[in-house]
Amino acid sequence: MSAAPDPSTVRVDGPWAHRDVYANGIRLHVAETGEGPLVLLLHGFAEFWWTWRHQLTALGDAGFRAVAVDLRGYGDSDKPPRGYDAWTLAGDVAGLVGALGETRAHLVGHGWGGLLAWTAGALHPRVVRSISAVSAPHPLALRGQIRRTALRRRSRNQARALGHVFRAQVPVFPERWLTRDRAAVVETLIRRWAGPGWQRTPDFVESVSRCRDAVLVHGTAHCSLEYYRWAARSQLRSEGRRFTEALSRIVDAPSQQLYGAEDPCVLPRSREASAPWVRTHIRHDIPGAGHFPHEEDPETTNALLTMFLRGN
Repeated sequence: MSAAPDPSTVRVDGPWAHRDVYANGIRLHVAETGEGPLVLLLHGFAEFWWTWRHQLTALGDAGFRAVAVDLRGYGDSDKPPRGYDAWTLAGDVAGLVGALGETRAHLVGHGWGGLLAWTAGALHPRVVRSISAVSAPHPLALRGQIRRTALRRRSRNQARALGHVFRAQVPVFPERWLTRDRAAVVETLIRRWAGPGWQRTPDFVESVSRCRDAVLVHGTAHCSLEYYRWAARSQLRSEGRRFTEALSRIVDAPSQQLYGAEDPCVLPRSREASAPWVRTHIRHDIPGAGHFPHEEDPETTNALLTMFLRGN
């Protein structure tokens, strides 16, 4: 059995600077480029800061200070035994803005990172300048759609589309599932969720390889699954009710949602369901892209992000 990769292996060289930042009681690894208004890039499940490689360079060149972070439990950031509830994770985001020397930031998040951007917008509105959620409806919108479809037998519904959330709830076995055969399931999931065009490119091969290696860093598989465990189990606890009440506040920050038109994880009804919790509601569906439009079609994604950020 080969040894787990050293966490520092995620510090991929490129036109960005790597450093450690201390926020909310933990150490977070970030990659940074550019100068100007702060744009904080938050990755999704089974990925790491590298997912934003195209946006780091484009936003830096466009006059922004772009910072991509390894979220708590991922990459070369700390992996403490606790703190994978959305309250604490949103605190990590807010604390990171201050630790980077800023009072406010544009938040751009994909998947779980997008859910955290929405959460920070509700719980820490003073630090949020705008929200760009990529493949991520508002958490209450997504939860509502999962509940509505959970008992339906149709093959295509939101509960089935996010089946990996429910698979994560048992102990031990999900970690083995995620890391078996050098994290082969990470490639399986990305292929299942991505559009066909990206899968035929060298960029896809490199991205998948790096994500598989990053999940094998000691502690990452367990920590990444803890996000899902809290999300499901909190629904049965008083903290879940309190979180719902807190998240029910209208998000005042300007916001936009970007989706791949062919995303099999976030279905059309879920994409449409965020309006009740958002003051402004801009949405773009990117043709031909799946769950990873920022990687599958970076030119379109970067153009939409740059236009929106410059206007806010």
